[in-house]
Amino acid sequence: MSESEMKRVLLIEDDEITVKTLGRFLEKQGFSVEHEARGDRAVERILAAQPDVVVLDGMLPGKDGFDVCREVRSRYRGPILMLTARDEDPDQILGLELGADDYIPKPAEPRVVLARIRACLRRGAAGAAAPQERDEFVFGRFRINRAARTVHLGTEEISFTTAEFDLLWLLASNAGTILSRDDIQSKMRGIEHDGLDRSIDMRISRLRKRLGDDPDTPARIKTVRAKGYLFSPTDWE
Repeated sequence: MSESEMKRVLLIEDDEITVKTLGRFLEKQGFSVEHEARGDRAVERILAAQPDVVVLDGMLPGKDGFDVCREVRSRYRGPILMLTARDEDPDQILGLELGADDYIPKPAEPRVVLARIRACLRRGAAGAAAPQERDEFVFGRFRINRAARTVHLGTEEISFTTAEFDLLWLLASNAGTILSRDDIQSKMRGIEHDGLDRSIDMRISRLRKRLGDDPDTPARIKTVRAKGYLFSPTDWE
């Protein structure tokens, strides 16, 4: 059975050439591809279909793709890959801030999209597929469970996207150890960090915000200058 067999992709894109080339390419790779061209119909389509992956253009007729991402994020747990304008950092950062799991610059090379989709699916399946010694870590009031994919801070359950949860699990399972951006990028995507990709930094910022960490002097997820990030096992009271 191939990795992509029976996986459903909802491609939300109004450019006919992109739809044709990308859609056909993904279908040849064994994916089932559905298409929606309008943003004002996208939210309903995503929530009704609950596809395995959403590939979402940033600019759509009827409703902006970023607004679509914002509206569905709390009700759709699968990965969202946003297609953003080339070299437009604000678009990429905004997409991640709104809960997208990854961004892909346009024009989107089909093989790159395929690789990113597969990476997202691997991350989502990692909890069940990869043998691990522990399914849960508890540090003071913080508790993260890999099997249930839940995070609690005290009695409050905090919701995270697929990529955010995977990053938090990676940090928590290496508590007290500095992880470089190369380490994180390699484990999250299977590729080396190129020094320009800011998605890791943006996700760290989102994690801190949701976990109540001081953005100016973070204590729970620390930045170690010129080395990387460190999840503290002791600052969760």
